[in-house]
Amino acid sequence: MSRKIAFWLLWIGLASYAFLLAPPTQPDTWTLIKNLSLGKLEGINPIIVSLFYIMGVWPIIYSCLLFIDGKEQKIPAWPFAAGSFGIGAFALLPYLALREPNQEFTGQKNIFLKVLDSRFTGLLIGLATVGLVAYGVLAGDWGDFIQQWQTSNFIHVMSLDFCTLCLLFPVLLGDDMARRGVKNRQFFWVVSLIPLFGPVLYLCLRPQLPESSARLA
Repeated sequence: MSRKIAFWLLWIGLASYAFLLAPPTQPDTWTLIKNLSLGKLEGINPIIVSLFYIMGVWPIIYSCLLFIDGKEQKIPAWPFAAGSFGIGAFALLPYLALREPNQEFTGQKNIFLKVLDSRFTGLLIGLATVGLVAYGVLAGDWGDFIQQWQTSNFIHVMSLDFCTLCLLFPVLLGDDMARRGVKNRQFFWVVSLIPLFGPVLYLCLRPQLPESSARLA
């Protein structure tokens, strides 16, 4: 129960900070979001471009665990996974608060779950992540990014959302590893403590979920 309360308190705290304490919304925010969404990137700091698209990669990373986890939960995972593409951790935290710890997988994987479970999917996510991070780090203007982080609600909250997603991944990681029979605690901590690339590495290396673990009726 204390675990669930902690997730709800974190959700309330993040939402309160985003609306009450973060820098104000700038007049050009919606234009910036529209241009980023449409790929009109001229004049936009590559760090912001990279961060924006990485925030689209994070929900895919989480989905590779979330839909498998959700199969054994009383609540469906898809509304929270879908919401995370728009509001990130703000959509995932309620799921983490409502779910129950579960280290089993029953039944068969459908085509969708097989795609999410595939190491090839992990590899594609990894290539996209490396490319986006390299683009932002090598071509970006860090001074401009810091200034925008201090003055723009969108940039500030998006950065906070990124950090929150990095911190929350271990919540699902332990159960996912147990379903696959992976008992290496060192691997758990490597994945958990390396932001973004740790989860990507896990998706590339984790063994496939065994369907033989299904219970017979």
